[in-house]
Amino acid sequence: MVEIAASVAPSARRLTVRSGRTPRVRILVVGTGGVGSAFAGIARRRTFFEHCALADYDPVRPEELVATLDDGRFSAHTVDASSRETVASLIRETRADAVLNAVDPLFNEPIFDACYEAGVTYLDMAMTLSEPHAERPFSETGIKLGDYQFERADAWAAKEQLALVGIGIEPGAADVFARYAADHLFSEIDEIGVRDGANLVVEGYDFAPTFSIWTTIEECLNPPVIWEKERGWYTTEPFSEPEVFDFPEGIGPVECVNVEHEEVLLVPRWVDCNRVTFKYGLGDEFIEVLKTLHKLGLDSKERLRVKGVEVAPRDVVAAALPNPATLGGRMSGKTCAGTLVSGLGTDGAPRRTYLYHVVDNEWSMREYGAQAVVWQTAINPAVALELLASGSWEGAGVLGPEAFDPLPFLDLLREYGAPHGVLDLPA
Repeated sequence: MVEIAASVAPSARRLTVRSGRTPRVRILVVGTGGVGSAFAGIARRRTFFEHCALADYDPVRPEELVATLDDGRFSAHTVDASSRETVASLIRETRADAVLNAVDPLFNEPIFDACYEAGVTYLDMAMTLSEPHAERPFSETGIKLGDYQFERADAWAAKEQLALVGIGIEPGAADVFARYAADHLFSEIDEIGVRDGANLVVEGYDFAPTFSIWTTIEECLNPPVIWEKERGWYTTEPFSEPEVFDFPEGIGPVECVNVEHEEVLLVPRWVDCNRVTFKYGLGDEFIEVLKTLHKLGLDSKERLRVKGVEVAPRDVVAAALPNPATLGGRMSGKTCAGTLVSGLGTDGAPRRTYLYHVVDNEWSMREYGAQAVVWQTAINPAVALELLASGSWEGAGVLGPEAFDPLPFLDLLREYGAPHGVLDLPA
């Protein structure tokens, strides 16, 4: 049996708040792409924060976003997310209590370290990057997602400082669902399997990913990780173990395959179970495109010199494709993120339950002007920050979402107008 330390358990540590009858925090958002912009639109309707600084390497993006928000609590800033010193300086300049990392995980390390240096709360929606095992990439893990952060958990705890990692939709809400199932629905859990699928269609494009292609390549072409209690973490071939899962609310059956994802690295640290997996409904066309990019070397992050300019092939692919944040008006359909749990229910009988969250693109565009995938990701750090500001969630160290009581999160998610669903399936 493999024993896993849960990093540092939640303690009495609260997010620093300003004085006043209603706790309010000052937030710095690094990155104003699709998710960062959607977060701002969601947070604008809430009162838990005093000020929110929006920062990007492109000064135009946060300036245009602030103008659109038309709310004096927001300000626009320029930042180089690759520079720990620059991020730390902006934290001090904006007097932030908490930093939301909303850029590609390539920049996680300097932002994470800047927050530690500045003594503020850190949140991200994707953990630090992995590196495959040099000799056995499809059977053994090398550097795992989040290893850089968890290796520093004791230092964060010693400062009574919180890094809440993986608090998007997946990872994020999916992890909260796992903890809720363990606490309230099951007496014993065999497998926790995150299953993600959609029936989204983008008109006018032969190929248009609805989320960052940079991150999608990283997730889908790296060796997927699986966790088993008796074996620990291990890897398989990309796109392995295909299965058809019937997603709710009209999405229907979608073939899902193993993909590297943070939930597999997070859930076993706090939830007792026998196995954890993550499977993504990509579709044959998407998988073939990713395989072709890999064959041509266009998934590489290593820079090449092209006509006197150094550029990474993956960055070229990302630049050539449409910005996912701009696709909402051309999209139709729904996206579903959820956690499939199997084992014994609280009555001792076999149980198989899917806890999920669905967003209809027509609704998210009408209500928030944000496409479904980025909106669904962005709502979760907003909920988490409000819980931290109120003291409903408290902790120190490097913690995942499943380290906290799931009920306040699910209650507040419902208050935000985005309740989760629970579907019992044949056991």
